[in-house]
Amino acid sequence: MRILMTTNGSSRAEAALRFGAQIARHVSEPPTVLTVIKHQADRPPALTDAILARARELLEPEVPSVRTKVRIGHPAVEIIREAKEGGYDLIIVGNSQNHSLVKRFLLGSTALRVVERAPCPVLLAKGKPGPIHRILLCDSGAESPSTGLPLPTRGTVPSLLSRFTAQLADLLGGEEEVTVLHVMSQMSAGPGVRGKQLRASAEGLIAEHAPEGDLLESDVRTLERLGIRPRAEVRHGLVVDEILEEARSGDYDLVIIGAYRGRGWQRILLDDLARRILVQLDRPVLVVK
Repeated sequence: MRILMTTNGSSRAEAALRFGAQIARHVSEPPTVLTVIKHQADRPPALTDAILARARELLEPEVPSVRTKVRIGHPAVEIIREAKEGGYDLIIVGNSQNHSLVKRFLLGSTALRVVERAPCPVLLAKGKPGPIHRILLCDSGAESPSTGLPLPTRGTVPSLLSRFTAQLADLLGGEEEVTVLHVMSQMSAGPGVRGKQLRASAEGLIAEHAPEGDLLESDVRTLERLGIRPRAEVRHGLVVDEILEEARSGDYDLVIIGAYRGRGWQRILLDDLARRILVQLDRPVLVVK
């Protein structure tokens, strides 16, 4: 697995590097640390060298071997270009909090642009990243695992967990506790979904062999085969609100959601929901594509 980390020398970038070190230590191939200079005159070579030396210093306790690279141009553009040209499997970026919530939502930060356009999964290390003990995985089984919308193509589209294990299983050390969350919303109720199921617990849905229950049971069994301690959880309400509340009340160290690849009006709606989750979450989030 090839991991690309980014840094601009800021305290938030350094926090992202420390967080990324926990993940990179499970991977045999040395990670690459990239710093981007908008204009060559903006940053003296000595400062760039110091930023990369500091990155190696932060990573070496967990990752003895580190590669470094420098690119010139717009940060988001160059990060995405490096990810494509280098064939990376995961990008780890920090998130700047310099702008107001409204400005970041409307204009988009560098990190959000990378998440939206990257060719591979992206880990956005925001908030106060720490050791990874508790993971929240938001799986609906649909193309947009983060939204809880209907499952018309279930069986033909891989669930978030199946995509995660296929692409990023090496990132799990085996000691983490993983909660698989499904949000039941009246807005997402499709044909055949009874009102009782919209109020049921995870255990109830599994016992009734409801579609959501079968998905949760499958996810739990998959995690158990990987040696992970799983727990299924169902919440009822508005999707974004319930994911944010579960992430905070459960004090999770990492939240995993999926990127949507839809068409038409649903793409606009779902992209908006995923973006709201990314902007409003106060902790690290991994976006699986």
